[in-house]
Amino acid sequence: MLEQYRTVARQGVHETEVKKSRFLTTLAPAATEQEAQDVIRRVREEHAGATHNCFAYVIGAAGGVQKSSDDGEPGGTAGVPMLQMLLRREVRDIVAVVTRYFGGIQLGAGGLIRAYGGAVGQALDTLGTVARRPLRLATVTVDHQRAGKLENDLRATGRAVRDVRYGERVRLDVGIPDAEVARFRAWLADATAGTAALELGGVTYVDG
Repeated sequence: MLEQYRTVARQGVHETEVKKSRFLTTLAPAATEQEAQDVIRRVREEHAGATHNCFAYVIGAAGGVQKSSDDGEPGGTAGVPMLQMLLRREVRDIVAVVTRYFGGIQLGAGGLIRAYGGAVGQALDTLGTVARRPLRLATVTVDHQRAGKLENDLRATGRAVRDVRYGERVRLDVGIPDAEVARFRAWLADATAGTAALELGGVTYVDG
């Protein structure tokens, strides 16, 4: 499991110009391929009159899904350098769409590669990225009498309380760094006099 990775916090657009051609780079977070495709579709609709709308995306904390498109530019001169820039910067769960409005001057293969890759790099520098760290999802089940104080104690100690559900007993969903699971288990037993149950789940990544 990765200790952490970087992504963009929100969608943004950065514009550059190379030999009178305008390059508008849209960066957006995307946790799934569907989210990435939705962003690509929206940008293409917004810039339907552009010469090209090339894209690249990397999905998954380990970068397991990687795709790119030259959208009519010579093969390997747009989508691939965009994807390489995302990988070089080690960003994940991200989609980049570079919209080009042709300025009348041919850039050549080398110029296109530099322009598209550079546009993504400059957009990352300008828009900025955030670190995402892994948390182990866990559910704490406790009686109603102790639930209120436990929730307050969890928040006071900086625990990520994600949800609280009430039923016969109260279930609190929390996020715990893997390295702290044993210590958390001991703290929980002490805080609830051993009356709380702890159930560990999968891993999610959160900003911070």
